[in-house]
Amino acid sequence: MSVALFPGSFDPFHNGHLEVAERATRLFDEVVVAALRNPQKSEPLFSLSERHEMLEESLAHLERVRIVGVSTLVVNVARDVGATAIVKGLRAVSDFENELQMAQMNRQLSGVETVFIPTSSQYSFIASRLLREVARYGGDVSAFVPKPVAAHLERRFARESGAESDLDVPDAAGADAAGPDAEVDR
Repeated sequence: MSVALFPGSFDPFHNGHLEVAERATRLFDEVVVAALRNPQKSEPLFSLSERHEMLEESLAHLERVRIVGVSTLVVNVARDVGATAIVKGLRAVSDFENELQMAQMNRQLSGVETVFIPTSSQYSFIASRLLREVARYGGDVSAFVPKPVAAHLERRFARESGAESDLDVPDAAGADAAGPDAEVDR
């Protein structure tokens, strides 16, 4: 039985990731999607358990897919799940240099080969980092992420903006929300 490990931070999981997962299920008997904590990236927007939940919701339509969330080396996860290959998506040539270096290191450490799946051009510009930034500032990213992820992003940023709007901030003239005739201590 061929088992592929599809690792990533998936913070958040987007349609480019979804395409790679769907295509991997046509190449392997089982695909294990692993949400990992990447220490080289900034503080994650979503916890591992939240990302695990989004992955389960977004990939529920696929058979032979298993979701795991871990904080360890990819080669350790590959060994633990019995992976015969690691699957990585490539958006552009710029992704290849970094991914090739990681693939070579992973092969030296574990003997597991890496299979690169290029994303379709319609997804080649999507990056989790960009999605986080657009969503943080109120932009609509629903066209770029599965519906469950869009709902999680909406809730996350509604909660954050709600916390900010609860602050009692005076207006530019120094008056509070009571209006222009309100007494102001100066």
